[in-house]
Amino acid sequence: MARGAGRTDSTRVTEQPTSFERPQPGVTPADPRGALVHTPAPLRMPGAASALPAQSRSGAEPPTSPAASPSASGTSGASAPPATAGTSAAEGTSSASQVPDAARTRAASETAGTAKSPAPDTVAPGGTGQDPATAPGTGRGSDAPGSVPRAEHSQPRAEQSAEPDAHRPRPVPEGIPVQPAGEPGTPAQRPDGQERRTGKGAPPGRPTPMRRDGDRLRFVGAATRRIARGIDLDEIVMGLCRATVPTFADAILVYLRDPLPVGDERPTGPLVLRLRRTDRIPAERDTEGGFAAAVQPEPSSELESVGAELCTVRPGSALAEVLRGVRPVFTDAPAARAALPELLGDEGEPAVPDGQRAILAPLRGRRRVIGAALFLRGPERIPFEADDLLVAAQLATHSALGIDKAVLYGREAYIADELQRTMLPENLPRCTGVRLASRYLPAAETARVGGDWYDAIPLPGSRVALVVGDVMGHSMTSAAIMGQLRTTAQTLAGLDLPPQEVLHHLDEQAQRLGVDRMATCLYAVYDPVSHRITIANAGHPPPVLLHLGGEAEVLRVPAGAPIGVGGVDFEAVELDAPAGATLLLYTDGLVESRLRDVWTGIEQLREKLAATARLTGPDHPPPLEALCDEVLDMLGPGDRDDDIALLAARFDGIAPSDVAYWFLEPEDAAPGRARRLARRALSRWGMEELSDSVELLVSEVVTNAVRYATRPVTLRLLRTDVLRCEVGDDVPQLPRLRQARATDEGGRGLYLVNRLARRWGATRLSTGKVVWFELNRGG
Repeated sequence: MARGAGRTDSTRVTEQPTSFERPQPGVTPADPRGALVHTPAPLRMPGAASALPAQSRSGAEPPTSPAASPSASGTSGASAPPATAGTSAAEGTSSASQVPDAARTRAASETAGTAKSPAPDTVAPGGTGQDPATAPGTGRGSDAPGSVPRAEHSQPRAEQSAEPDAHRPRPVPEGIPVQPAGEPGTPAQRPDGQERRTGKGAPPGRPTPMRRDGDRLRFVGAATRRIARGIDLDEIVMGLCRATVPTFADAILVYLRDPLPVGDERPTGPLVLRLRRTDRIPAERDTEGGFAAAVQPEPSSELESVGAELCTVRPGSALAEVLRGVRPVFTDAPAARAALPELLGDEGEPAVPDGQRAILAPLRGRRRVIGAALFLRGPERIPFEADDLLVAAQLATHSALGIDKAVLYGREAYIADELQRTMLPENLPRCTGVRLASRYLPAAETARVGGDWYDAIPLPGSRVALVVGDVMGHSMTSAAIMGQLRTTAQTLAGLDLPPQEVLHHLDEQAQRLGVDRMATCLYAVYDPVSHRITIANAGHPPPVLLHLGGEAEVLRVPAGAPIGVGGVDFEAVELDAPAGATLLLYTDGLVESRLRDVWTGIEQLREKLAATARLTGPDHPPPLEALCDEVLDMLGPGDRDDDIALLAARFDGIAPSDVAYWFLEPEDAAPGRARRLARRALSRWGMEELSDSVELLVSEVVTNAVRYATRPVTLRLLRTDVLRCEVGDDVPQLPRLRQARATDEGGRGLYLVNRLARRWGATRLSTGKVVWFELNRGG
């Protein structure tokens, strides 16, 4: 507001139009629903009779005040005395709140005196198209030398009310005339009391639409940002609904193709649309405040009754033609009106309001139509305008492209998750003399793929190989390399190679896969009969052994070089594995993070295991599953920077009294001697009921072994939850089960084993092979 030290009678106060740039009570500036405003009743000052002039917008039709005089443009500043020569431009642009009390009182008295009759200087901006402060003859035009800024740039903004749905007008200096309620001349109404663009009246307190192109642009910008924030299908559809209701429409129905095509897939069968989501303005919503509150739309049973759950689009139908057109259309058009019964059903089509109160917008992805959106306005709200079709087109385009990308992202996440799941063992094997438990945690929920793995591989002689590894990186490539190394480790374990040899071959395989294929790995073999474990390490964190008494020990294993370096020898160590002890194998994601180094994490892990073991007492080891959960609890929030693979093995072992072991010379008397030894062992264990079956099967397997063997044959019986028999020789060829013909004199030994044994198998060793079978105890 521009005024001199003594020009209070010509003072003007302008009111900025509502926009997103000024915070509104109860509505955040970033909320797209802030565009839905109400027409509040203007503030009436006591004793004021003249109208408050409203600022005109460039390019829009200015409102006209009935109190304006045709000659006011030339006399707008006549009643004000000229400013003194000592008054600077800065002083002339000071705000009303900075005027001394005496000057403010004088201004109020002068203004009150001139308010009794229309004065020439009370012309509204609509009368001349100019602000009185810049009218000709005042010397303060924007083009004149030494001009001062317009009043609205120096007028301080009022503090906004903290109460919801409340509109507190900006403070007006004393003595300034304020336009009474209901008079024409406001930016929202014409002189006849009707809306400027719609021609209909808008009583105070009722919702008003977006009137300007700037409002639409701001709404579209805010709505598209909200839609773009979604990363999956439901978030994007919900973003569209929440951005649209209630700012743009009173209700929305979103239909999507069922099933949604992925990428370049060519959909087969007819086009079927499924109702994905419906939102509306709740009926109990308060609309009497100055502004519309930011409500949370919720599903409505009424809307669900309007739209059919499924809709089959027939080729050549009216709905197919509308969807093929891509552009949004009003439903009062003949083609769109004919398409509504097909989309909503015969019962839902009459519920659509008549006139331009519904817009049908096809949702088109990158290659094809993937759905449709129906925007609805109630009878109490003004209809859509032609420019609203452009808004609906923008919303539909951004939503469709977002849905298309969300489907692609979902497919990629599914492939990555399936790849990771198939790379890891689905179930750990049940091995003799050892119990196993495992955990796997990805580095992030949005990327469930990495290079960490664990495995447990049964070996001949009731042994088990325990493997844990970590491939460098967190990508699909890392997961693929992990899968190849895990498969290689399983193949090498099947050959019963020593742990150091397994790591040596894994190193060669990593070099064949390419340059910079680095990984760490720890390979251990546990023998439950000898209660010993052999471990070889390739740059991996050392394992931790929790003893039965509660003592946790970090095993001293040579670190070695990571897999993929090449030309490095690996060393294996053999350690005691007492019954009741627990071996914990893990990847570095458990003990290393940005908050701690690896050795600090290992020490914390050791202390955590010892503290957990003390809770169960010195004679009872903690349960494996609970132990794994306790170990993972040592990770704090945000402390997981890497994938975590965890493998826990509880060593139960096999007591010497449950093992019977013999050497048999490769001669014709070996099968008979094997039967007698097996009968004695079963008698000692109180398992005489199995003597007949065991003697028959042992005789057949030993006969096949001594026929080709050149060195002594080994026979071992193990009593655990089952009875296991193992026969070893120095012949590497594995026996094959075949169907003997009626004229064959042999070839029925393995057939009998297959029919009578619970399980059987043959494993190749570095020195020959082992054929084994199991029988259930007690039958």
